[in-house]
Amino acid sequence: MVDNLTLLTDFYELTMMQGYFKNKKDPTVVFDMFYRHNPSDNGFAVAAGLEQVIEVIKNLNFNYEDVEYLRSLKIFDEDFLDYLSGFHFTGDIYAVPEGTVVFPMEPLVKVVAPIMQAQLIETVILNLINHQSLIATKATRVCYAAEGDFVMEFGLRRAQGPDAGTLGARAAVIGGCAGTSNVICAKKFGVPALGTHAHSWIMSFPDEYTAFKEYASLYPDNAILLVDTYDTLRSGVPNAIRVFKEMKERGISTGRYGIRIDSGDLAYISKQARKMLDAAGFSDASIVASSDLDENLISSLKLQKASIDSWGVGTKLITSADCPAFGGVYKLAAIQSEDGNFEPKIKLSENTWKITNPGNKTVFRIYDMEGKIKGDLIAFSDETISEDEEYMMFDPIETWKKTHLIPGEFKVRELLVPIFLKGQCVYTSPSVMEIRDYCAKELDTLWDETRRLVNPHEVHVDLTQRLWDAKKKLLDDYNNALRTDKKVTEL
Repeated sequence: MVDNLTLLTDFYELTMMQGYFKNKKDPTVVFDMFYRHNPSDNGFAVAAGLEQVIEVIKNLNFNYEDVEYLRSLKIFDEDFLDYLSGFHFTGDIYAVPEGTVVFPMEPLVKVVAPIMQAQLIETVILNLINHQSLIATKATRVCYAAEGDFVMEFGLRRAQGPDAGTLGARAAVIGGCAGTSNVICAKKFGVPALGTHAHSWIMSFPDEYTAFKEYASLYPDNAILLVDTYDTLRSGVPNAIRVFKEMKERGISTGRYGIRIDSGDLAYISKQARKMLDAAGFSDASIVASSDLDENLISSLKLQKASIDSWGVGTKLITSADCPAFGGVYKLAAIQSEDGNFEPKIKLSENTWKITNPGNKTVFRIYDMEGKIKGDLIAFSDETISEDEEYMMFDPIETWKKTHLIPGEFKVRELLVPIFLKGQCVYTSPSVMEIRDYCAKELDTLWDETRRLVNPHEVHVDLTQRLWDAKKKLLDDYNNALRTDKKVTEL
């Protein structure tokens, strides 16, 4: 990524900004970034991309070349361009930490800032959070299917460009992958660089045995040999065993060693290869599989009792092939009035799930005493949920669905944390490997029923009574205005 991404925005953000500027309209507002449906029909998502958002906000400025380009478009006036020349972010941003398990409709990022500033950063926030949250979520599915096996991200060459490949690999590690083949990602984010060799290595030598021997002698601590260039069971595996035997006889200490299979019937071939390796005395040799894997194929291979203990997952992970978009949105939720209070705003729709939740809000997570998630509560930012008081959670759509919270039987955690206050960053991003560890703990707060790959149990996101009442009042006001033929004002 380049250092200055100020112009990584949709054109209409700038035209709206000029409109606000010309109308001398720059009130402090609240925007929520959230999503409406879990990707891949999953039971949850994983928030990612915050570190890159922080980098962008820190470097927001329109340099000389930016202003000259905008001037050349002949649409922006000089007084507005002068304003852009001195632009910097002065608002507040709150977000859930990267690696947090999240659910539809709750804010992942909340921006409280003058409307021109909040409008400008809409696109880049959505771009960064949507992409990495999508890949991190996909990675959790792949790793769940692998049942604790070693999973490597191998997708750079199939990613939609360098940034998608690099930030996607970062997100995949957050979601549970042990490392990546992407060297620049490994360097930049301090994650393990992983890999074996290609078919071209084998084909460049006179024979397969020589290729294996040379590779293993160079890398005895990572002697994973690709055995399917010619004939996996009649040539590849026997030649790999021959090399392993020679290394053992010569007293060469090996670290991680084994074979990789990249084609064919992975269940059958891996089981046959396991028998051959075990019979030769190499029961600790790893069997790595690649070949267009995803969570569904890995799950199927597990059911077939394939003898595979490591997985290299590429195209279908880095592109999230079955669900290529996360679908996050960024909606105005409140405008600060002259008295300093935030007036709730709501977006209506004929689709119930597209109606937004109004107001300046926060999110509380409710756990049982074993640390499993019972549900989330969206509340006004000045509300508190006490563990010492009874509380009734109810579904905001199907309101008869209720959960009674009794003191001593639940715990509460507020999810949104301050990232920027008055334009200054007050948050330090953990390392990617620390986020990965945190994400693993977050995943442990989910019931198995929510983590299953097909038809997962839904975790409910409810509204506090006060927020629900405020939302209902705005809806009632709108309907009353229609009934009485009055002009419908912005809600």
